[in-house]
Amino acid sequence: MRASLASWTDSRFDVAWGEVTGAVGDTVTVLPIVVAVAALTGLSLPHLLVGFAVFQVVWGLRYGHPMSVEPMKALAALVIAGGLSTGEYVAAGLLAGAVLLVVGRTGTLARLAPYVGEPVVRGIQVGVALILLRTGVTTGLEAPSLAALAVVVALGTVVTGHREVAALAVLGLGAALALGAAGPITPRLPALTVLDPASLTLSRNAVGATVGQLAMTVGNAAVATSLLVEEYFDADASPDDLSTSMGVMNLLAVPFGAMPMCHGSGGVAGKYAFGARTATSNLILGGLYLLLAVVAVDAVAAFPMAVLGVVLVLVALELGRSGLDTEDPWLTGAVGVTALLVNVGVAFGVGIVGYHALKRVRGED
Repeated sequence: MRASLASWTDSRFDVAWGEVTGAVGDTVTVLPIVVAVAALTGLSLPHLLVGFAVFQVVWGLRYGHPMSVEPMKALAALVIAGGLSTGEYVAAGLLAGAVLLVVGRTGTLARLAPYVGEPVVRGIQVGVALILLRTGVTTGLEAPSLAALAVVVALGTVVTGHREVAALAVLGLGAALALGAAGPITPRLPALTVLDPASLTLSRNAVGATVGQLAMTVGNAAVATSLLVEEYFDADASPDDLSTSMGVMNLLAVPFGAMPMCHGSGGVAGKYAFGARTATSNLILGGLYLLLAVVAVDAVAAFPMAVLGVVLVLVALELGRSGLDTEDPWLTGAVGVTALLVNVGVAFGVGIVGYHALKRVRGED
């Protein structure tokens, strides 16, 4: 029994510097979005961070290899941009969790994915990027000189060959300014909170946002992540397994103040690129998020909005770059623009119709 346990531990966990740097790789897009949601909504940054801390550890232990835990980016972009109220955002996260749990448990996700179409998923990514870009530019222009300083920091990381951490570097600048303005920090654990059902707003807007988010989740957080995990770690995590875990995660975490979360191929790729090879990276990152939650209580209110605007622009550019890596740029672009001008739910519906119409015209059906 002891030998078996030792073998299981050795294959899943390792104490190596790559696990530390790999943990950082999963924060590149997570922390900027989390800070933005906390700064622009009524949600608490410490509680958001605790949610990520807990489920980094949970999924590291569950899957036994590096696994990402990321914000649901479509929902986050909409609440950051003011397209969703906080009540709609939380309701959409719970609704998405329920759908993902049912779909995953019934084993239907793998069968549904081909009907969505890669250009449609990429189009939703582009649309979310455009929404974030618009919000970031508007926010940055509130204090142009401070935004310019943040741009200089970002350009510095690009020039030195570290483009992938540009948003994190700018976030560090904002955090330093916020800590300076906030004064002495008193570390303390966030108090336990439970969601008041009366605060939920299950509107048509929330449902439409959920549909758009689920389009991204099917393509990126389930199917693409499953393929990447198999490629990088020779591990089996089916799209339906990942869907089930995302459903459980949101239904358990969101009622206690966490934000809607998902897996994601970008986070897995980030961990791998920065050196992570075992679940130790998840345990390290969980500890880091918990540490940040303890010291973050006083800093968010002082975070400079102009710097946050530049962070959002950088996240938008990275997300948009990924979205434009598509087999059908015209359809992807049309879905993205529709998401920006109307909403992501309508964009998803239009994209599905357009995708299958084009397949029929091209004789691919």
